[in-house]
Amino acid sequence: MAGMPGAVVPPDQGTAGRHASVVYSDDRQWAAHLCAFVRGGLERNEQMQYFADATDPEQVLHALADDGIDAAEAVRRGQLTVSTAARTYLAGAVFDPDSVFALWDEGVDAAAANGYRGLRVVGEMSWGTRNIAGADRLLEYELRIHHEVFERLPLTAWCFYDRRLVSDEGVNVLAGAHLTHRGGSAAGTALQVAPLHDSPGFLLSGSAGYDTRRVIDATAAAVSHAPTPRLELDLSDLHHVDAASLATLAEAAGRRPGGVPLQLREAPEALRRLLDLFPELGSAVEVVGR
Repeated sequence: MAGMPGAVVPPDQGTAGRHASVVYSDDRQWAAHLCAFVRGGLERNEQMQYFADATDPEQVLHALADDGIDAAEAVRRGQLTVSTAARTYLAGAVFDPDSVFALWDEGVDAAAANGYRGLRVVGEMSWGTRNIAGADRLLEYELRIHHEVFERLPLTAWCFYDRRLVSDEGVNVLAGAHLTHRGGSAAGTALQVAPLHDSPGFLLSGSAGYDTRRVIDATAAAVSHAPTPRLELDLSDLHHVDAASLATLAEAAGRRPGGVPLQLREAPEALRRLLDLFPELGSAVEVVGR
């Protein structure tokens, strides 16, 4: 199931435009996104880092040179570095979102100290499909980073998803966790979740059940870690939710400090009935709106 071509991409302004999924199916598409990324960084005087997984770092530099970009000079003056995912996402024994968030803090501080306006990062995310400790937390990472990192830091990150290496379902769920899509929008799956653009919280779309437990678990982790006292789940596009999924979200809400219930906006009637059947879940969540 290929992504839809020709997606309109907003300028790199504001929080939503600075965290983008980039989906491609061949080397030509990959190179086009790469060169757009580097040209944008050069124009904005940002420091740039490319973290490869399946791509030879030398291939990155060759692709830039073939497109007329003086990558060697950018590397020489320290504006561009090309290394591997082992230097960031996989630097520890286990992939841990909080550890990677700390690396972005350090990277932004270093870029500012060197006179750059911000940090601009590409990460190839195909490592998330392999049997790597903590790789099952990649969706949690993609969901949390919007509110926990981009709302604080002058960071732009493009997450590269290669359809030759990542399954259609994996691409669509993970790309769907971004607010900006390059190379095509994320196609629908049984359940998708994305950060809300204008308030702290998440939008759930589709149906939540046994087969979507991984998505619900990642959403619950993002809910429990959210830094703001008030948090909202927009359920206006949620068609169905089972009792186990609701319980997982309610338990995550109950772990949040402050005791403020998780707001469920536009909850479907089936969810309201579940809350009637299991009133013990109601202390952690609050249905608002119609």
